[in-house]
Formats: sequence, C-alpha cells, structure tokens
Amino acid sequence: MTTPISGTHYGLTAGDYHATIASVGASLRTLEHRGRPLVVPFDADEVRPAYRGATLAPWPNRVVDGRYAFDGVEQQLALTEPARGHALHGLATWLDFEPVDRSADAVTLAATIQAQEGYPHRIDVAVAFSLDEQGLHTTVTATNTGSSHAPWGTGPHPYLVAGEGRVDDWTLTLPADTVLTVTEDRLIPVGLEAVAGGGFDFRAPRPIADTFIDHAFTGLIRGEDGAATVTLRAPEGTGVEMTWDGACPWVQIHTADRDIPELDRLGLAVEPMTCPPDAFNSGSDLIVLEPGASTSAGWTIRAI
Repeated sequence: MTTPISGTHYGLTAGDYHATIASVGASLRTLEHRGRPLVVPFDADEVRPAYRGATLAPWPNRVVDGRYAFDGVEQQLALTEPARGHALHGLATWLDFEPVDRSADAVTLAATIQAQEGYPHRIDVAVAFSLDEQGLHTTVTATNTGSSHAPWGTGPHPYLVAGEGRVDDWTLTLPADTVLTVTEDRLIPVGLEAVAGGGFDFRAPRPIADTFIDHAFTGLIRGEDGAATVTLRAPEGTGVEMTWDGACPWVQIHTADRDIPELDRLGLAVEPMTCPPDAFNSGSDLIVLEPGASTSAGWTIRAI
C-alpha cells in the first residue's frame, strides 16, 4: 500500500479515547473521546492544513523577518510565512519522524533537525504520545547532538473542539493575566499588557463570540500542582481542556479565522509554548541547549 502523504499513521487506543498520530511533523491527526472529536482532524492523504496538530520546533510561532543574531552571528531563516514575511513554526513540521517505541496506547517518534543555513545546529527531537483514561499526553524532548550551543523552543499546534458548533458558540476559560500585543498586519510583538477588563480577559469563563484572537498570553494562573489549564465548553455541556506544567510559561490562542467560510473558526488553537513569539530576537524565556544537553516539555488534552 502507498503511504499517505501525511506519513505513516499510528493509532492509539485507551479506554474511551482514540488518537491517530501522523509521522510527518509528528502530528496529532485525530483525537476522539467516545467518538466525539476533541481536535479538528485532517485526512490521512492530504497536506496537513494550517499546522493542525504539528510539533513546533526549534521555535514556536514566528521569527520576525526570519532574521536573528545568536552568539554575535547574524542568521537568516527561510521565510515560511510569505504573506507576513516571517519564519513560522520552526523546522520540524515537515520532517518525517521515525518510530522508536510503539504499543497499543503509545508511540514515540524521532527525527533530527540537521544543521542548516539560518540554524547551524543539530538537534535530535523525540515526541512521545501516550493515551490513558486521563487523555492524551505528549512530551517533546530535544537533545543537542551538535558541537555548539543552540537556541531552542517548542510547542504543539492542536485546534481544540468543544462540541457542536464553532468557536463563536463556545465558552473559554484562559487563566492568563497578561497578553502580548502585536501589530495588526504582521503580528509583530509590541509589548505586554494586563488583560484585566479588556477583550482578552477570559480568566472567568465567558463566550468567545466574535472575538478575534491570535495572541500569546503569559502570567499564567496555575493550580496547586503547578499546572495551567485552558478549558473550552460547548452550550450542551461537552468540552475539552488542555493542561501543561511550568516548562511552558506561554500559550498562544488563535480563533482560526479563515477567508473560506466552511473552514472559518472550526476550532480554537491552543499552543503551550516554552517561549513567546520572536524569542530568537527578544531572548525572552529562550532555552539555550549546550552540546549534549537535553530539555523536555509536555502537555495533556482530555475530554470534559
């Protein structure tokens, strides 16, 4: 049989949960609970649209103009967001990851980001997916196998689905005190602002309605276990939540606005991130991996 263009697929099952992982980009292709979708899926034999479910590395979000300096050397990345002129979502999203561990409810996929123009570092990336009665757990581990220290950031790109309807119909709880404002045209970071009393204040649950969001949030309010949780609920009471620990002090939220009506606002992108947009330039929460060193970050998606 011909391999689908989204790569080799790995089905995971545990209790009432089922997930499908696609090897290209170590992407979460489907996730269901009792047959109810928790993420916007994509077809096995289609080019993954809008980074759905992809693993973002070695940076999440954007590097403005694709340019940055590291160790005093100016670097120029390929511009993978041509409309805005930025390098978007890293270098791993189109790599074909290989399995290194596999069971009925888990799979670990691995790939190497090779040293290249704009990112002269070699990083081994392992993405571990596992299902249990608490949902889908994902851990991304990076190991610097090169000879120089390297800038690093990561995050996932799922579009969460609460139930029937679209983003406008759902209620969001986002435990964040601060939003990173951006320019309207190119989404270039401007500065941090408190959300209190503004349009991005979802610390108490409220309907998203027609609010446009494509912003990073920080100042996360965490539970006693140190975890931050974004909750999305539909009017009928179903929902989905995403939880992560202190490895990700940021989360990008996007209402998936599209010009094509049938694709517009199908799901809410919730992207825990180890660093904010354009961290390769700002240095904010940027991880610097020494040769031989490793770092990990993880998150969980579960049904309500």
